[in-house]
Amino acid sequence: MKTPGGTVEEVDYVIVGGGSAGGVLAGRLSQDPACRVLLLEAGGSDRTRLCRVPGMVSIIHTTPQVKKKFDWGYYTAPQAHGAQRKIPYVRGRVLGGSSAINGMVYVRGHRQNFDDWAAEGCTGWGFADVVRNYKRLEDWEGGEDEFRGAGGPVAVTASKDLTPATAALIEAIAETCTVPVLDDYNGARQEGVGPCQMNARGGLRFSSSEAYVQPALARPNLAVRTGAIVARVVIEGERAVGVEVIGEGGARQVIRASREVILSAGVVGSAQILMLSGVGPADHLRGLGITPVADLPVGQNLHDHLFVPMTYLAKDAVHRGTAMHFLGGMIAQAFKKGRTWFDRTVFDALGFVQSSQARRGVPDIQLHCLPWSYPAPNQDRPVRPVVDKRPALTVMPTLIYPKSRGEIRLTSADPTAPPQIDPNFLAEASDRKLLLEGMELVREIMASPRLKDVVSGELHPGPDFASARALADELPNRIHTVYHPVGTCRMGVDDRAVVDPLLRVRGLTGLRVADASIMPSVTGGNTNAPAMMIGERCAELLAGA
Repeated sequence: MKTPGGTVEEVDYVIVGGGSAGGVLAGRLSQDPACRVLLLEAGGSDRTRLCRVPGMVSIIHTTPQVKKKFDWGYYTAPQAHGAQRKIPYVRGRVLGGSSAINGMVYVRGHRQNFDDWAAEGCTGWGFADVVRNYKRLEDWEGGEDEFRGAGGPVAVTASKDLTPATAALIEAIAETCTVPVLDDYNGARQEGVGPCQMNARGGLRFSSSEAYVQPALARPNLAVRTGAIVARVVIEGERAVGVEVIGEGGARQVIRASREVILSAGVVGSAQILMLSGVGPADHLRGLGITPVADLPVGQNLHDHLFVPMTYLAKDAVHRGTAMHFLGGMIAQAFKKGRTWFDRTVFDALGFVQSSQARRGVPDIQLHCLPWSYPAPNQDRPVRPVVDKRPALTVMPTLIYPKSRGEIRLTSADPTAPPQIDPNFLAEASDRKLLLEGMELVREIMASPRLKDVVSGELHPGPDFASARALADELPNRIHTVYHPVGTCRMGVDDRAVVDPLLRVRGLTGLRVADASIMPSVTGGNTNAPAMMIGERCAELLAGA
C-alpha cells in the first residue's frame, strides 16, 4: 500500500491517529485479512527506550528538548478563573499517542459512569456492555474473573515494593476516610485505597502501539504511516470518502477509504480535523472561510480532571529528585539487577473517596499518591522544573467530576496552526469547593497518628497557606490538569451530540470518531484505559456493521 507522493491511494479503513484508541483499532481491524487498513500518525516512532521503559516518563515530561519530540506542545488559553495562567496541555505526538508518554495509571472508571451514559440514550455503553471490551483488552496479573480479563494484549499489574511511607499513607487514608484497603479498585468496588495499577510489566510499557500495533505490523493488510498531518476529511455530498494528507514540502495527497474514515486523533485533534473539514459550529467555521458541511457542536463540552499537588517531607519515602537517583534507576533497569522503581509507574497508590458533594456510593475525589517531591506552585514554564531533593510524599487531591465546561476552537483554517484550547477551569463554584475540601482532607490524613513518625511537615502549599481563606486565594495558582480531557465530540442522541452511540458523525456516512472526545462525561479516574476500551468497542461495532 505504499505509493509515491501525490498519487491517490485507496484502502478499506483509514484511521487518523495512532494513539490509545487508534492503535487498538488498527490492531483489531487488521485481524481480518480481507480488510485493508491504513493508520496515520502525525508523530514519529515509539521504538525508543524513552517511550518503552516506564521510568523514562519523568525524563520525557521534565526535559523540554525531549518533551518536544513526543508532545504537541499545546498550552491552554489564559484561564479566567485560574490566575490567567496558560497551562501546559500535554498530548502525545508519537505512535501510541498519549499512551506512550503518560503515567500508565490504569483505571477503568466507576461502573455508574457507563450506566449514566446508557441512561442518557447511549445504548450499548452501560457497564454490563463495556466490561466485555475491558476484559478483552486486559491481561490482568490477578487472572480472569467476573470483572477482570486475562490473556488480552495489555498487561496490567499493580505496584509492588511500596515505600514504607506509602504503606503508612495507605493505612492513614483508609482510617481517616473510613474506606477499605483494596487489592483491586477495578473490580467489584472502586471506593477505597490500594496499590496503583498500571499498563506495564517486566520493565515494559504496554501502550496501544506496544500491545496492538507492533504485533500486527507483519500483516500485509496493515500499513502505518508516521509523520502524516491530516488536513481534512474529504466529504462528497454527505459521505466521507477519504482524507487529505500533507506530505513533505507541503504536497497534499488524497487517500480514499472505501468503507470508513475513523478519527482517533484525540480530544484536540479529532475536533480540529472535523472543523477543518466543515463539521462544526457553522458560524465559527464561516468566520474562518470554511464552508460548513454539518452544523454540529464540535469542540464544545471540553472538561478535564484537575489536581492540586500537596507535598510533605517524609524520611521513609526513599525517592529523591536528584540526577544520581534517576541515573541509578536507569542503570538498574538496564541491567535488570532485580526489581527496580524504573520498571513501573512513579505512582505508588490511589485512593477513591467521597466528598460532601458526592452521589451516594460514587467517589468524587481521587488521591494520586507519589513517593516524590513535586514542582511547586505549578509547571507552567517551559523549563526543567526544580523540585525539593529531600525524601517526600506528594498527595494530589483530584477533582473527578468537574462541572466546568470549556471549548476548543480553530484559530485558523491552516491545519498546522494549533487550535485555541480553553477548558474554563474552575468556572463553577462547586469545582473550587470540592478541590478545597480535598486539600483539607489531605491535611487531615497527614495529621493521622499512622503518619506521626513519617511526616515531618508540609512543604507545599506550606504554612503560608494554612487558613481556609489563604488556601482558596492560592488555589488558582496551584491547580493542574491531570491530562484527562474528554468530550469535544460528544456521544449522544440529542442536539448536544456530535456522534451517535454507534460513533457515527451525525448527518454524515462513512465517518466515525473513536477516542476520549466521544465521552459524554468524564470517567471516574485516569482516562487511558477507557480510551483503549473505546477503541475495542469501535472495532466491535465495525465488525458488526
